[in-house]
Amino acid sequence: MSQDKNNQTYNGYHISEIIEMAWCDKTSFDDIFVITGLHESDVITLMRRHLKISSFKMWRKRVSGRTTKHAKREIHALDDGDGA
Repeated sequence: MSQDKNNQTYNGYHISEIIEMAWCDKTSFDDIFVITGLHESDVITLMRRHLKISSFKMWRKRVSGRTTKHAKREIHALDDGDGA
């Protein structure tokens, strides 16, 4: 792509916007899918391609297993904790 890195788009969204959503703790992968149509694996691929390797590894370590990034897991975690 000959465009400036900040102006690149993916599925009609600026890559910088997708990266920002992926870094945000409050935005789950399910939310990102609803907004952009990108599955978790697509977001991971995009992050791998557009972040420095050290930043990508830091992000993966941060989001791996984090219930807030996985809305379905968050629901199950809440169900398990109520004693029912």
